[in-house]
Amino acid sequence: MESNFDETVQERAVLVGLNAACFSKEQTATEETLEELDALLETAGGFCTAKILQNRPTPDAHSFIGEGKAQEVRMLIEATESTMAIFDNALSPGQIRALEEIFGVPVLDRSALILDIFAQRARTREGRLQVELAQYKYLLPRLSGMGKSLSRQGGGIGTRGPGETKLESDRRHIRERISRLERELEQVRQVRSVQRQRRMKNAVPVVAIVGYTNAGKSTLLNRLTDAGIPANNRLFDTLDTTSRQLSVSDRLDVVLSDTVGFIAKLPHHLVDAFRATLEELEYADLLLHVIDAADPKREEHIQVVDKLIGQLARPETPVLRCYNKSDLVEAADIPVGEHVVAISAATGAGTSQLLHAVEQALERKLHHVTVTLPYDMGGMVETLHDNAQVIQVEYSAQGIVIEAVLDEILYGRLQQYVTKEC
Repeated sequence: MESNFDETVQERAVLVGLNAACFSKEQTATEETLEELDALLETAGGFCTAKILQNRPTPDAHSFIGEGKAQEVRMLIEATESTMAIFDNALSPGQIRALEEIFGVPVLDRSALILDIFAQRARTREGRLQVELAQYKYLLPRLSGMGKSLSRQGGGIGTRGPGETKLESDRRHIRERISRLERELEQVRQVRSVQRQRRMKNAVPVVAIVGYTNAGKSTLLNRLTDAGIPANNRLFDTLDTTSRQLSVSDRLDVVLSDTVGFIAKLPHHLVDAFRATLEELEYADLLLHVIDAADPKREEHIQVVDKLIGQLARPETPVLRCYNKSDLVEAADIPVGEHVVAISAATGAGTSQLLHAVEQALERKLHHVTVTLPYDMGGMVETLHDNAQVIQVEYSAQGIVIEAVLDEILYGRLQQYVTKEC
């Protein structure tokens, strides 16, 4: 999917948010969420000229923020020579059309801005497929109300991805394209499933790195595995999933898998489109929740990630909280606990403690044992070769002696035959 964004022209945007009493916490805008929107705009290559936060009991049916405030925004756009307005709230097609008529410039909402960033960041074929699917799902119900945002020529923030001709030609064409993208992504899921089964057969645990965007996940992956991923101080700098083998200790190797960063108000169609990637969370043996220890909104961002973990991961999956950038805060500011570790991915401080904590967490799920099976259970040898890491098999007078690494299920089935546990 090609981008038609002209990076030599920097968009100038007024950022607008509505804090309505009837909104849920996720729907409403605050000074903090506007600051994050500013950071998203910077990531997309734009520049914030002004921020306006409107307080109302309910959104206005026509102009969302009210006619008076809309006119105030229009004058501000003219005074600052801004080229667009970006809302921190989700907007309907009718609201977008009405606001564009008042402002005289294109209007985007938070979801459209995030989609634009994702369109820039996707590098792999899989990533581009996922972004394009999310864009089409976002745009399809909005075709009749996008107004200037679809008719713009020459590119800019919010115009990356599917172009005007494609979108306006035929709704049926778009639905067919969505179906095609979903089929292609299903093939990606099947490939991942085969890879996953191979890892399970070899008893290689998967550790999935999760966290709020810009918490330092890529820096940590680079520190532990020399993955060579570009790690910059900006939101959604890494979009495509990277997996690397990591030797945690002499007796434990894992697959360390990076995931796309989470963010407050993450559009649901993005979560759906990236399910092929985020599926890694469902099958992970351990989740490494990377937290920016110096983040002033740390606790709120932890809640955002915890909520998404609850939606995407199995309930029994252990979570290890990794407080990154610990060198930037006082030691007393970092919680202490069994499943908590403090590190600095930038300097390497605390990484040995992190590896030890990973090993401890995984050893609770894996059992390195020697079992002695009676010969009438010979069929179990093949089962173990298929579903466990078999280290050694010997045939003795006592029975079939097998040294293997078992998961909880196999361990439970064979516990009565265990003669030694390492």
